[in-house]
Amino acid sequence: MVNTQHLLKVSAAWISIVYTACFAGAALFSGIRTGFMMYALHMNVNMGVNVLTAGTFLSGLVIWNVITFLAVWLFAVLFNRIKK
Repeated sequence: MVNTQHLLKVSAAWISIVYTACFAGAALFSGIRTGFMMYALHMNVNMGVNVLTAGTFLSGLVIWNVITFLAVWLFAVLFNRIKK
């Protein structure tokens, strides 16, 4: 049985660290997004203007934590309910 509360806390810490590292990478190395799109997603897209503010950082952090919470919660529920 998975400890759902502990799993949610760990996933919140993990996604916060990853999101902060990605945001810092995009802020420090402006070409990282277009390089990612081209080499990882095989797309060449005009990304437009970089908008890196405290507001976009906090809103993105909240959005990614909510998405992660829902995904991890669903995983824990399914893991605990489905029998071997």
